[in-house]
Amino acid sequence: MTPITLFPGCRLVDTHCHLDMADYQVDLAEVIAAARQLGVTRIITIGIDLASSRRAVELAVQHEGVYAAVGIHPHDADNADEEVFRQLCELAAAPKVVGFGEIGLDYAKNYSSKEAQLRVFNRQLDLAKKLALPLIIHDRDAHDDCLRLLREKGPFPRGGVMHCFSGDSKLAQQVLELGFYLSIPGIVTFPKAEMLRQVVRELPPDRLLLETDGPFLAPVPFRGKCCRPEHLLHTAATVADLQGISLVELAHQSTLNAEKLFSLPA
Repeated sequence: MTPITLFPGCRLVDTHCHLDMADYQVDLAEVIAAARQLGVTRIITIGIDLASSRRAVELAVQHEGVYAAVGIHPHDADNADEEVFRQLCELAAAPKVVGFGEIGLDYAKNYSSKEAQLRVFNRQLDLAKKLALPLIIHDRDAHDDCLRLLREKGPFPRGGVMHCFSGDSKLAQQVLELGFYLSIPGIVTFPKAEMLRQVVRELPPDRLLLETDGPFLAPVPFRGKCCRPEHLLHTAATVADLQGISLVELAHQSTLNAEKLFSLPA
């Protein structure tokens, strides 16, 4: 396997990773250092419940180049109440918090009731707007309800991103019409992901973000293994090919997009 490398001076941003998860805890500092050495110099670590949001904030303070997002994932919606939301708002004021999420709807698993998911998503959309943070949206088999709520609650002055996008061109266009970005995961490298590859071919370069969703969804040739931030290079190389541009151009544009959405320092 020929290693993929960036030219000196090129940088990538992993806009969605879960650095607090157990897969990384034995060697977290090495994971971050390995990513930085390969050009993935900034990582946004994502909260999915109150405990992981708190840990994301701590990791952002402890590690250079790491930023945090806070939120309640739809899987944990049954456990969210006003006290949880109050503490989330406190966490959102911490240093290096750059987004609100991941939040949204998941009708594929339904680990929380649909009613609770809708209630918690609705509440968090209000909070994100109040806190002036961009949205990080999880949408799995819930496109109609997700889009409906985003339209009803919008516009969102700080915008947002549909994380781990895996829908078709029609859904992509609807998300773009909201003024949101699409974040492309390692799924784009999977042999059967032609629908996503077509979305990437059509995607305006200024609306494209990259993510690992680590430790999940490692790209080919690491599929089935723990996904590390450094693996973002393989996703980026595939996306660059699909967009018909060089890896250098893709790195430059996707980094500008991440800096704009999440107000990252240039």
